[in-house]
Amino acid sequence: MVRCVPHRFLHADDAEDAPLRTALRRLRAAEDVPAAFPPEVLAEAERAAKAPRLPVRDVTDIPFYTVDPPGSRDLDQAVHLARRGGGGFRVRYAVADVAAFVSPGGAVDAEAHRRVTTLYFPDTRVPLHPERLSEGAASLLPDQTAPALLWELDLDSGGQLAEVRVARALVRSRARLDYVGVQQAIDEGTAEEPVALLRDVGLLREELERERGGISLGVPEQEVVQRYGGYTLEYRAPLPADGWNAQLSLLTGMAAADLMLASGTGILRTLPPARRDALTYLHRVARALDVDWPEGLDYPELVRSLNPQMANHAAFLQQCTTLLRGAGYTVFDGRPPGRRDAVHAAVSEEYAHCTAPLRRLADRYAGELCLAAVAGEPAPEWVRAALDGLPGLMAEGARRAARLERECVDLVEAALMSGRVGEIFDGHVVEVDERRPTRGTVQLYEPAVIGHVEAAGGAAGAGGAAGAPGAVDSPPGPDAADAEPLPLGHRLRVRLTAAEPGESPVRFTPEP
Repeated sequence: MVRCVPHRFLHADDAEDAPLRTALRRLRAAEDVPAAFPPEVLAEAERAAKAPRLPVRDVTDIPFYTVDPPGSRDLDQAVHLARRGGGGFRVRYAVADVAAFVSPGGAVDAEAHRRVTTLYFPDTRVPLHPERLSEGAASLLPDQTAPALLWELDLDSGGQLAEVRVARALVRSRARLDYVGVQQAIDEGTAEEPVALLRDVGLLREELERERGGISLGVPEQEVVQRYGGYTLEYRAPLPADGWNAQLSLLTGMAAADLMLASGTGILRTLPPARRDALTYLHRVARALDVDWPEGLDYPELVRSLNPQMANHAAFLQQCTTLLRGAGYTVFDGRPPGRRDAVHAAVSEEYAHCTAPLRRLADRYAGELCLAAVAGEPAPEWVRAALDGLPGLMAEGARRAARLERECVDLVEAALMSGRVGEIFDGHVVEVDERRPTRGTVQLYEPAVIGHVEAAGGAAGAGGAAGAPGAVDSPPGPDAADAEPLPLGHRLRVRLTAAEPGESPVRFTPEP
């Protein structure tokens, strides 16, 4: 979503006994989110941090840098970009070597399989691995020598991958950068070449993405921000630097998929093509939101033409995420799947998750398979033994992470708005239930809140992707037929009728 007016800070108390903190603790308890690592896991992590399995190769003379949100310490990737002969580029992409610290079948490994992925909450984070590793010895922190899987990706002058190598190596990052700083330095022309080339390589890779029919959704995000002893919500539209940096991860993931497919053993991140009814739904949403979708224009080209700073375009981009449903993992050992079953529809190519092993379980396995493929060796037995169970583990972990993220935002919204019930706000209708057009979703211009809105006489039902394929319906209220339909894609003044963290998410009703 997009912020349409200057941000005004709303304070939600961060005291231990505040309603928001209490509700967050209840949420974690209800979802059986682990509160701490068992002692044996912490002890094993401490031993591993002091004595990791270090590689022989040393490339600590290369000035790598990381690009992450400010304050991040679980740094999975570091990058160095350089020009090469013929107008091409060399992308060095270092990925944290978690396997240098985690022994298969050990206590840390078993706990990682239980957690599957790092979970983020407004008041804390629940890491996949103990902080001694994820924010310490295994992280690619600046001025720290650490083991990594070093990807060396040679590109030609058009950005096409010409050669790929991956091997274990010791690396040393020189700087921890953030997206805003990188964007500013590149725009002002003050970035050193390894950073400035992020734009050159990123733009080339974005053009190749367009040519193959891939799509990267630049969806503005609703962010929970901790500030001044409390929490607030802001809208953040991605910067070009976000997209350029993401292209390096996509490049590495596609190279990893190719290596695993050639070797006959692997784990791919897959997404089926969009269903026809989902595209039909998006066409209807585009018309309602006044988004011009000319006849014959492909969906990827339409998305690339949109401006996420415009409220109706931002709302449409949010609806485009419905096409990403059905993403999963496909494993194989001995016979690679056919292209239809192996491709990721949004990438429009075979693709693998391999660049975030500190935060996502499957990436450690993909990295080991790629190392074996390049070396011409069989995949390690401990990797092969775990493959069949990984898709189910990762699917459940992704569902839980997405559910918790949405519930956390609901709680913060309710905490921010709890003292303002009865007040009137300006918003933009971003969803309307096709079967019951008196209810839907409204995005406030200020503060950065998205909530359920229902006209008087409608049934009080759950929110969600109203009208989207697969949406859950429930009977309308007795007077629903008398209420005015919500104006999808248009401004709407709404009155806040409910907001209580842990009790009720924010709810609105239209003002006459």
